[in-house]
Amino acid sequence: MALPVKCLPLGFRLMASPIRVLTAVPICDGHDSAINTINLEFIRHGIEVIYLGYHRSVGDIVRAAIQEDVRAIGISSYNGGHIEFFAAVMDLLRKKGADDIKVFGGGGGTITHEDAAIMKGKGVDEVFFAGTSLDEMVKFVHQRYGKPRGKRSRAKSPDHELAHKLTKIEDAYASGSRKRLTLNAQRSTSKSQTRHQTSNTKHQTSEVIGFTGPGGAGKTTLIDELVLRFLNHNPKGRIAILSHDPSVVGEGALLGDRATMINSQDDRVFMRSMATRGQAGGLSPATHDCLALLAQSNFDYVIIETVGTGQEAMPFQKNGIVDLTVLVMNPDYGSRLQLQKIVMLDLADIVVVNKSDLQRARTAHTEIEQRLEQNRRSQKLIDTVAKRHRDPGVDRLFDLVSNKSVAAVSERRTKQERRFESAATAKKKEK
Repeated sequence: MALPVKCLPLGFRLMASPIRVLTAVPICDGHDSAINTINLEFIRHGIEVIYLGYHRSVGDIVRAAIQEDVRAIGISSYNGGHIEFFAAVMDLLRKKGADDIKVFGGGGGTITHEDAAIMKGKGVDEVFFAGTSLDEMVKFVHQRYGKPRGKRSRAKSPDHELAHKLTKIEDAYASGSRKRLTLNAQRSTSKSQTRHQTSNTKHQTSEVIGFTGPGGAGKTTLIDELVLRFLNHNPKGRIAILSHDPSVVGEGALLGDRATMINSQDDRVFMRSMATRGQAGGLSPATHDCLALLAQSNFDYVIIETVGTGQEAMPFQKNGIVDLTVLVMNPDYGSRLQLQKIVMLDLADIVVVNKSDLQRARTAHTEIEQRLEQNRRSQKLIDTVAKRHRDPGVDRLFDLVSNKSVAAVSERRTKQERRFESAATAKKKEK
C-alpha cells in the first residue's frame, strides 16, 4: 500500500510549493510503462511531474528541466548506454549553470550494481533497481528534494533567469504572500485600480494568444503545429508557451503537454508547465502574473493553454493581457442544445473544429456556424486536422492568428497610450 504524505518521516515538513520533477525516457528507448507507473505514484504523493515522454535527447531533457526549473530529473533507461547518457545530462547541466538540478533514475535489470556505482561516482543522486518499491522512490524524492532551496547561483542565460522568476511568482502564491488573481477578474474604473492593472500590460512586448476548449479536443497538438509554422516563417523569432494541467485534489499533478509536443522541442521555444493547484477555471493562481512576465520578455508570441474546460469556463477576460482567444472543439460535443450552453462561443475570436476528418465534422461546422451567427460579431470558424502533416486548415489558422494578433496588439497599444495620456493629464490637474 502506498505511503501517504502525512506518514512521511518525523521531522519532515512539506514546503509551501509542491516538489517539481521532470521525468523522461532517453533517446532510442521506447520503454515507458515503468515511468508512467512511477509518475502516477509521485502524483498521488503531492509531487508535480513534468513528463517529457520517451525517445528524448540530452539537449531536450536539459532544456526542459531548466525552463521548468525543476528540483530533479528522473530518467528511466532500459536500452543500455545509461552510464554515458546520465553523465551527458549532468555535464550539460553543469555547462548551462544548472547543476542545482539533480539527477536520479533506474532501469530495472538493465543497470547493474557496478554500473550504479560508476554513475553515483559521477554525481547521480540515486539509482533504483528492479524490486525497489514505489514507496521507497516516493520517500527518496520527498527527503532529498523536499527541502527549500538554498541560495541560488546567478543564471547564465535569459531563459534560465526567466525560469527562476516564474518560480518565485509561483512560490509567492503557494506561500500566501501574494494575492490570487485571475485573468477574468473584472477591471475597475477607479484610479488606484487602473494604475495597478495597467502595470502588467504597460511594457508588454509580445502578442498573447489564449487557447481553451474541452479536454481531448487536440489543443496541445494544434499549438505544436502552429509553433512549427511560426519557427519556419520567422527564422529568428522566439515563442513562449504557458501550459496548464489540472492538479489532483489535495495531491500533485501530471504536467504532460511536453510529451505530445515534438516541434516545440527547440531552443527558440520557451515552455513552462503549470498546475491549477486548486483553482477552478482552467488556470493557476499564479497564471496572471506569470503571463504578464512572459509578455514583457521579448517573445514574438506568447501562447497560453488552459486545461480542458467545461461549458461555463471563461478563462480569458476581454481587455486583459490576452490579445486573441481561440476556442478549440471537436465534432462530438453532443446535441445542438449543448452549443447554447458553451460560454466561450460568445467570447472567442476564433473557433476551431479540430479532428474535422471525423464523420460528424460537417454537421458540427454547420451547427457551430449557426450558433456564431447569433452573436452578431466578427468571429472566424476554421476546420483543422492537427494530427495531419501540412494540414491546410492549420495553415489557414496560422495565417489568421498572425494577422488578427497583429491587429489586436495595435489596438491594445493605442488604448494603452490613451490611458497613459489620460492618467498624465489627471495627475497634472491634481497638482
